[in-house]
Amino acid sequence: MPGVPGVTAVHHVAYTVPDLDEAVGFLTRALGAELAYRTGPIADPGGRWMARQLGVHPDAVAHIAMLRLGAVTNIELFEYTAPDQRRTHPRNSDWGGHHLALWTDDFDASLRHLTAHHGVRPLGEPQTVGEGPIAGTRFIYLATPLGLHIELVQSPARLPYHDTTAVRLFDPSGGTP
Repeated sequence: MPGVPGVTAVHHVAYTVPDLDEAVGFLTRALGAELAYRTGPIADPGGRWMARQLGVHPDAVAHIAMLRLGAVTNIELFEYTAPDQRRTHPRNSDWGGHHLALWTDDFDASLRHLTAHHGVRPLGEPQTVGEGPIAGTRFIYLATPLGLHIELVQSPARLPYHDTTAVRLFDPSGGTP
């Protein structure tokens, strides 16, 4: 099945946060992200650009930061103010719910680091998938002070789904291209 002509990769993921300074600080201190740039305010007072181009209220104002996380991930953060803004975080089960999954080579050390120093709390206990296509994968969901959920993930090099398809998910450990 052909993909989108010219598209070769995901450029970035984006999250709207309640406080841009706090979010940039958290991502740089807790996750080791590097700030590439900040911009804003972006607005079109009295115009329709914000609604037409970004799907937000016409009077919305945005401040933006772009960060680099690891070798292949860019994260864009938005802090919006808008007259119709909802200020509740979606749950993972809500439409638009989301989380950032981080690959780790040392699950226990990563979990200790995040929960000991950065106001991150586990949503449960570490789990190991017992059966199915990703059996052997270890994971845990964490809540950050920003309302963003993070998942820590560690998988064995060989997963059961490898026996059923030639498709391989990107493996940050270097196991597959």
